[in-house]
Amino acid sequence: MRITLLLLFALSVSACRQAGAGAAKVLNANAFEKVLAEDRSAQLVDVRTAAEFANSHLNGAKLISINEAGFAEKIGQLDKNRPALVYCASGSRSAAAADQMTKMGFKTVYDLEGGINAWRATGKQVVR
Repeated sequence: MRITLLLLFALSVSACRQAGAGAAKVLNANAFEKVLAEDRSAQLVDVRTAAEFANSHLNGAKLISINEAGFAEKIGQLDKNRPALVYCASGSRSAAAADQMTKMGFKTVYDLEGGINAWRATGKQVVR
């Protein structure tokens, strides 16, 4: 009984957090690409490592690795009023970065579902 109540509580908190104001919006590759194409003010951020970025990245992306010291300071230098689009390899690091960015006051944050791996899987281009 306790486990069931705990699980229900956790799910309700998670659902509220996903739908709440200020939460990052998770977009599939097609929707992510559409936002990039339609909003020239958007800031594209790759939160992977420098080695991953050097191997391939999305055109126009700025590298701000979530694993490096000073991540919050570097992210904080971006314009919080302009949309920010973040991605990593598969979506876990970008989800953490997007969460941190919304807590820092970014108005609009988009997270690429499945990361650059999902982007490539749909046949979309990367810079090599």
